[in-house]
Amino acid sequence: MPAYLPPLRLTGALCLRDGQLQQRSIALAQGRFTTGPYPAIDLPGYYVLPGMVDLHSAGFRQNLDSTGNGLPRIDREAAAHGVTTRSLAVPWSWEREGVAPEAAIDFARRLSAHRTEALTDLHLQIACEALMTDTQDALLDLVKGNCVRQVIFSNRALQIRDLRASDPEAFQRWAWANGGTADSLSAALDAVLPNAPSVPRGLCRLAEVFDAAGILYGSDGDATAEVREHHSMIGARLCLNPGTARVAAAARAVGDPVLACADDVLHPAAGRPGPRVAALVQAGLCDALVSGHHGASLVPAVFRLVEQGVLPLERAWRLVSELPARIARLPDRGVIAPGKRADVTIVNAKSRLVEATIAGGRLSYLAGEAAQRFLRLDTLHGLAAE
Repeated sequence: MPAYLPPLRLTGALCLRDGQLQQRSIALAQGRFTTGPYPAIDLPGYYVLPGMVDLHSAGFRQNLDSTGNGLPRIDREAAAHGVTTRSLAVPWSWEREGVAPEAAIDFARRLSAHRTEALTDLHLQIACEALMTDTQDALLDLVKGNCVRQVIFSNRALQIRDLRASDPEAFQRWAWANGGTADSLSAALDAVLPNAPSVPRGLCRLAEVFDAAGILYGSDGDATAEVREHHSMIGARLCLNPGTARVAAAARAVGDPVLACADDVLHPAAGRPGPRVAALVQAGLCDALVSGHHGASLVPAVFRLVEQGVLPLERAWRLVSELPARIARLPDRGVIAPGKRADVTIVNAKSRLVEATIAGGRLSYLAGEAAQRFLRLDTLHGLAAE
């Protein structure tokens, strides 16, 4: 793993500390925020913000090659977008070979091997289709191997079944979009639908093991408040992409965190199902923004919320740092404070582009004028190769 940055201070920037943007220096050494009269990098014209914690990333899969490799690219992409901790949502599904449990198990093995050289803290999240009850033993084996941090349940099979019955052309488009044919998707669907009666008992069995192992789990796309309440009752507290504002309100009413995709803030398509995320944020019904299929969406979404007057920057940034870190039970990150993990996202205040990322005290991304500022410090000249 690359070495820590030498002890240094970041000065001159607007820094988010103690819930406020203030012109204060921050110091870091040996991977932690600290205090001390260290050599300074002067960053006027920049925001120095807590490193971003992304609790659901699915877009990373486009960086995988035909053999399932691509983790170095996934690591670099996260860093370039200011992310210091990211949960990679790996499918556990019936739809086709590439999203089957075997592919997830193989990816978990590769991710474990990559950890020794990764800069971004990459976590494994299993996106599990609820009807996969016949593969629960394999999922539990993976969980017991200590490489899974989160599991998100969904039930697309029933949605796809209804689509097949009501709109064959849309069903075919779905199959093509997911790399298959209508015939292959239909055959896979017919094979998994008989598992439906065993889902409630299967979810309860998984929940018991997840609770004992300290695994966070939840559900994706709950269509009604009643479905959300059912998931909450079994312990599936994470509410990802609620289907309506009422679903989000039901989650918040019992203290379950609501996660919503940042891209909807940027592109609120009228035809897209579900409530508009900016409206959820404004109503206090969203605890964290996630990247979903759009890895670069977090920073632009935060600034769009600021532009729209939904939240000031210091509160909007909490949706991608402090609050998701708290949800993920990662108390060592999400804020800039002495003793915490030195995760920093440095954003050009004018262009609003990420120009540097520090993950756990290691420089994971550097570009633009910020690169020149870093390299002016004699002790950091060796960073040019990074």
